Amino acid sequence: MLNKFDIQVRESEGHAIIETAGYLNDALGEKLSEKAQELIQNGYTLLVINLEKTTLINSIGISILIEIIEALAEREGTLNFCGLSATQERTFRMMAIAKYAGIFPDEESAIANL
Repeated sequence: MLNKFDIQVRESEGHAIIETAGYLNDALGEKLSEKAQELIQNGYTLLVINLEKTTLINSIGISILIEIIEALAEREGTLNFCGLSATQERTFRMMAIAKYAGIFPDEESAIANL
């Protein structure tokens, strides 16, 4: 069950939302990175990553999220996360990811704060 994953992308005026489902490891992370880089190349610099359906994130997944933050920073963009579990949120804060990307309880507030 942990090897099943999915990514949905919703493009809107001025921003895009990436929704992940499954274990954020190298396989899902690679797909997430490809989608994010594609959006950035297409001019989207305001992104939300919804992790509500992602129960586990390993170190490779974290490093891929950091790469996306860096790619957006180069374009003066913004990345906000939503749908994190309490453990994921603590991990993001401990690793200082929250210093470079917003963390919000739901998609609506993540979009409103882009």
